[in-house]
Amino acid sequence: MNRTTLSTAELRKPVVASAAVREFARGGYHGTTIADVARAAKISPAYVVKLFPTKERLFVTALETCFDQVVEALAAGADRAEDPSPDGVLFAMGDAYARLISDRTLLMLQVHAQSVADLPEIGQALRAGLHQVVDYAQSRSRASDEAVQRFVAYGQLCHLIVTAQISEAPEAWARLLTDGIRHPG
Repeated sequence: MNRTTLSTAELRKPVVASAAVREFARGGYHGTTIADVARAAKISPAYVVKLFPTKERLFVTALETCFDQVVEALAAGADRAEDPSPDGVLFAMGDAYARLISDRTLLMLQVHAQSVADLPEIGQALRAGLHQVVDYAQSRSRASDEAVQRFVAYGQLCHLIVTAQISEAPEAWARLLTDGIRHPG
């Protein structure tokens, strides 16, 4: 029997990445320290630095983890699509994404990533994650470029509605933005 043994570092990386997602989502890139992530992962800051030598690398890993979870949610949504047409699959993916971001953690991490996308390593990771989402949505749904663009645009509108709590505003402008947009509570 051939057993693969993972090192302690290989076992700890996903734990630290998960803690980094939560901590960076809460405090953003500038407001979160390596020590914050270490505390959440229940390991020493020195060990976090051993695994992820820079704060940028740690943030990028959190962002990669985020986009992996987004694509997993899109896949689950597509698997549940009752309508197999491109629009039906995109609709099901959108529903799955709306459910995923209802706890706001992954949503806020993406918002924070956008705010520091001028840092080359983070900007590159953000673009790579968006590339992953767009490619997956298009290949899985077989939708047109225009339909995928609309899908991503609605996703960004959902981000705005959720982060700015627009669905709670009673004014006409807010109703205009939220009309037809579904957000699981």
